[in-house]
Amino acid sequence: MTTISQVPQPTQIVFGTDGWRARVGDEFTFESVRRCADGVARYVVNRGEQAKGVVIAYDRRFASEHFAATAAEVLLAQDIPVAFARHAVPTQMSSYEVVERSAAAGIVITASHNPWTDNGFKVKAPTGSAAGPEILAVLEATIATNGGMAIERRPFADAEAAGLIDWYDPYSGYEQYVRRTVDIDALKAADVHVLVDPMYGAGAGWLPRLLAGGRIRVHEIHTERNPYFGGINPEPIRPNVDEALGILAKGGYDLGLLLDGDADRAGAADERGTFIHQLEVTGLLMYYLAEHRGWRDPVVESVNNTAMALRLGKHYDIPVYETSVGFKYIGPKMIETGAMMGAEESGGYGFGMHLPERDGIYADLLLLDLFLREKAAGRAPVSSAIAAFHELAGPSYYRRIDVHVDQNLYPAIKDRLLAELRANAPQDLAGQPVARTDALTTNDGFKFFTPDGSWMLIRFSGTEPLVRVYTEAVSADVRDAMVKAGEALVRAA
Repeated sequence: MTTISQVPQPTQIVFGTDGWRARVGDEFTFESVRRCADGVARYVVNRGEQAKGVVIAYDRRFASEHFAATAAEVLLAQDIPVAFARHAVPTQMSSYEVVERSAAAGIVITASHNPWTDNGFKVKAPTGSAAGPEILAVLEATIATNGGMAIERRPFADAEAAGLIDWYDPYSGYEQYVRRTVDIDALKAADVHVLVDPMYGAGAGWLPRLLAGGRIRVHEIHTERNPYFGGINPEPIRPNVDEALGILAKGGYDLGLLLDGDADRAGAADERGTFIHQLEVTGLLMYYLAEHRGWRDPVVESVNNTAMALRLGKHYDIPVYETSVGFKYIGPKMIETGAMMGAEESGGYGFGMHLPERDGIYADLLLLDLFLREKAAGRAPVSSAIAAFHELAGPSYYRRIDVHVDQNLYPAIKDRLLAELRANAPQDLAGQPVARTDALTTNDGFKFFTPDGSWMLIRFSGTEPLVRVYTEAVSADVRDAMVKAGEALVRAA
């Protein structure tokens, strides 16, 4: 007996907090990439900006360079010239190239810190920031209508012969760009030993190369291309970075610097191998810009980021703005407010004097500069500098857990839990009354506050079938109790 397979429906493509991501070979296919590229092409054509061209970059994931070439062929068919990366590069290098070239847009093939099974499609605005909701709405409208349609494309080799492809390597230009705001030579001259973990990603080699030729000693691990990422998610948080933390704990290093799979997120650890969590990094970078650089421009942070920013803002008289999750909200708000810094909970940090987009390499350079300046001020080693920082910024005991849900059940669970939390919000958390409940403006979660300044956030992912529970508390005990309560609420649904 034979069976007849149903004709598959076109993949529904919806951009989340930063691009569209899906499993390779399932939803993320060459056809899906062509559909996304068609959306970008139509956006550029409708604005009459074909001559400005589009920058294309890609990471080290499975077949990323081939997916990137596929996207290029769709643009080239519309007579849109393409600047194409010679090799895998950090995502923010596309932002840099878009700005430097005054390009109409940028495309990056990457799934950032997602599992190794995934790949993704990101879009950059002409400002270099992540494409905002207004651009993405236009792209999604086009993509919603081109499923199952033949999309015109021009062979890559044919377009290259016609001079429509400009191969680029961003390193030398980026180095000069960074030197405008960071004293690279001073960092090179420092007598310190730094461990770098790029997590097998596109950021491998960048920090050692930028810091080469001086007294500083930089040792990098996990430098080879490994699309399996050693079996971990390439996100610079525990337990993914535990190997690097173990190396640091054995001694001999002054600081650990971390990058995610496409190097737009940063992380750090002290000389003892103690992980410096993402919210602490937000506060440390804000402190660095205010205390050591003397700047007082605004700071923008996502709703799931640290309360330390508000305390530091009050201390230094710095305005702090809060946005929804994702740099597609943070970047535009940075531009609107003239912010010196934007930060999201997942380790993404952008800077007004640099790019209104996440740059893990630049953030790590600033962290290195911070701790060298703290050392010069008598606050060393790094663990001592962090302890002194918390005396000013207050406590921050942070944790995030991801509650994974069956993909087929995810929409129903999401709708049910959102309704239940709206109708019956918890009255107490960790033995304290809930003083305030805020519904997220993106309608994908709720944030609960207790009188001592602790908070807990339940939020649904826009790119994966999971519910995230975040908390920042005044003590480890309160943190753990809040996470447990949040997880119980999610699983009860």
